Amino acid sequence: MNLNIIKLVTGSNAKLDEASPLATVKISCSSSPAELDISCFMVGENGKVMSDDYFIFYNQPADPKRIVEFNAIDKYSGEFAINLHALRQSAVDKCVFAATLDGPGTFADVRGCRISAAAANTELVYEINESNAETSLVLAELYRHGEVFKLRAVGRGFHGGLKPLAEAHGVEVEDEEAENSSKTETAVMQGHTEAAATYSGAQGSMAQETASRPPLNLTKIDLLKQKVGISLRKKNLEQEKARVAVVFDASGSMSGLYAKGVVQRAFERILAVAASMDDDGRLDVWFFATKSKRMPSVDEHGYEDYVKRTYPGPKMFGGLGIGNNEPVVMADIIKKYTKEEPGALPAYIVFFSDGGIYETPKISKLLIQSSKHNIFWQFVGLGNADYGVLRELDDLQGRYVDNADFFALDDLDEVSDEDLYDRLFNEYPRWLREAREKGVVRS
Repeated sequence: MNLNIIKLVTGSNAKLDEASPLATVKISCSSSPAELDISCFMVGENGKVMSDDYFIFYNQPADPKRIVEFNAIDKYSGEFAINLHALRQSAVDKCVFAATLDGPGTFADVRGCRISAAAANTELVYEINESNAETSLVLAELYRHGEVFKLRAVGRGFHGGLKPLAEAHGVEVEDEEAENSSKTETAVMQGHTEAAATYSGAQGSMAQETASRPPLNLTKIDLLKQKVGISLRKKNLEQEKARVAVVFDASGSMSGLYAKGVVQRAFERILAVAASMDDDGRLDVWFFATKSKRMPSVDEHGYEDYVKRTYPGPKMFGGLGIGNNEPVVMADIIKKYTKEEPGALPAYIVFFSDGGIYETPKISKLLIQSSKHNIFWQFVGLGNADYGVLRELDDLQGRYVDNADFFALDDLDEVSDEDLYDRLFNEYPRWLREAREKGVVRS
């Protein structure tokens, strides 16, 4: 039987052989300045490991059900055996494969980095040719797609070794001093240490003891802030401050996204923007349907279950109706930042909607009105829907400056954090420059 080899590039995906009950995932590199610590995070639909038993590495080579088993081949390579049948029957939604340099250098110094997934007569191969000047690297994800499994080529690096890598998959660790060595960080996770590591979204914890260092404290928002920082640096915005707000469509058609946790995850990603660039690190929040409502502002220490605690969802929270009325919430935002709390700092508004936008004259009038104020609107569409005037923002006449941008996403969860943040800051630098030239922004 001929082996069907499919080569992947960063961001692409391909399907494994559907008939095979087993798969083998191999990670290797031809040369490196340091040994590789290879790991697999077995996460649920919420993107979090269910407990420490589902973090697979050389010191814990299998999960309790032996769905995934790891074998270290040498200091530069390792192999995972995966029972696809058992994986399909489990609560695990995705296996995330990663590598951390255990010693000096970065992945820019590593040569021949490669991950492959083989099942029956299919082998998916991803060779990472990009230079990643980080010490940890998420290589690929083996994930559910309906009744089959696919491998997605990721190739995303993280600075700081194990700390950001662990947090990326829901690990909260308490730490009072920065770690410079990924090997030291690995020791915190592996042996003779006492670090409280709480897996977000699960009740499991790792308690380990160390005599040489205090406990670690990582949060999900810290990692997202690192990614926000990268996008801000790309756009020369790292020194800029703003008042950051998020607006969520709460109409009846959004019920499913609330129930699946999509709105909470969107909230967390925008909270990281506020934590990075807001003048006081707090995010202002609005929900709207037929009516609108301001919610309590929040910082990065109050993010867990914020949406569920604050706004359970369109069908559970009375008073806002089920329709779409963007003008009512836009008017309240303008009122807050121009009359109630005017200030020199710009207001950066991220506005999520799943469409059904029909109040074109009113929305246009409010955008024109606010174009003379230091308010920038970043509209984000969820799914393929009728976005009306938002798709025509570039041609909207009568504004003092072009003060809004729009892009639509079919599935918010399928968009990487890096891509989302790059898109969120696509038009903002240009507006900021023009707004300063015309005296709209004076900070």
